[in-house]
Amino acid sequence: MQTESQPSLSQTPSANRIHIAFFGLRNAGKSTLVNEFCGQEVAIVSDVPGTTTDPVSKAIEILPLGPCVITDTAGLDDDAGALGAERVKRTLNVLATSDIAVWVCSSAAAESEMRGKFDEECRRRGVKVFEFKRGSSAEELKAQIAATKIEEEPGLLDALAHEGERVICVCPIDESAPKGRLILPQVQVLRECLDRHAVCTICQCEELEAVLLNATKEYEKKVLVITDSQAFGEVRKTIEPFRAAVRLTSFSILFARLKGDLGVFAEGMSAVAGLKDGDVVLIAEGCTHHRQCNDIGSVKIPLALKRLTGKNLEFIFASGKSFGAGNEKKPSLIVHCGGCMLTRREMRRRMAEAAEQGVKIINYGLLLAMASGLKPEEVAAWS
Repeated sequence: MQTESQPSLSQTPSANRIHIAFFGLRNAGKSTLVNEFCGQEVAIVSDVPGTTTDPVSKAIEILPLGPCVITDTAGLDDDAGALGAERVKRTLNVLATSDIAVWVCSSAAAESEMRGKFDEECRRRGVKVFEFKRGSSAEELKAQIAATKIEEEPGLLDALAHEGERVICVCPIDESAPKGRLILPQVQVLRECLDRHAVCTICQCEELEAVLLNATKEYEKKVLVITDSQAFGEVRKTIEPFRAAVRLTSFSILFARLKGDLGVFAEGMSAVAGLKDGDVVLIAEGCTHHRQCNDIGSVKIPLALKRLTGKNLEFIFASGKSFGAGNEKKPSLIVHCGGCMLTRREMRRRMAEAAEQGVKIINYGLLLAMASGLKPEEVAAWS
């Protein structure tokens, strides 16, 4: 039986869904509305104020809008004591990643002031707000939301692969590879190749030379090679004899371009050279996973930075939703994963947060390309 924490492999990833969250004061009827909206019991409903203490999410499909994530939240007036303040903080964190917000009206005297602050925050974040009054139709609200135009994300392979063109995906199978399946970035690139009717071959580093011999022999245009960033060094050596016929990039760089801003990440390259002994580096990942030996975030990225700088650096780590929250030390540099598990809105929020703090941010893929001796002009989608 599938649960919300264990989605089916056939489901659209949360990062590719439109996020719709329900906000308001305690006892406004948010949980009741969420259940009606989803057509099933997603949230616990009670007359007791503050029943919803943590965000509760459900993946659904709303046509013609598409795959969505619906989230119920705690009341924004639930701020009594440290526990209440934490609930409000988590609710506002949901707003930071929402594409659409629904304000559920109540008759509470405090609503007017709270609603004004909420609307201002939504305007600042570019979040579309719908209003729902008790007694209105949940189906009508759903129809209004379904007709909303959401900015369409660019494609992973925009300007890089077209119909009939050749793409080679290099996917090393090592101790960190999940047994029996590919990781999400690899799966999404393969799917986009199919959508674009590009001809895609998948192999490991050991087979790349043979695959390139066949591909470049029978194909006149340049072949696009997409590699796991950790294999940049080995792949670079393999493609050297084919350099005139090959464009090279990585899964992480493609996702950094899709979710964030490669120009900002590239600017972070200059901060690497300026690191000094004792500087703090935050290594951030958008997902949580069991760390294996030779883990990319906790092992390979620190080693790459030490090789590039020759400095004795201090590393702190963040994964999932935290993005370094609670760390007392301000980092001199942030190194972030490609963000395949994050929405575009969330990745860009993190980049904006780094900019507000005056901290440069760089992407895993660009850093590992740099550590492998590659220059911007040698990596497709970098320069």
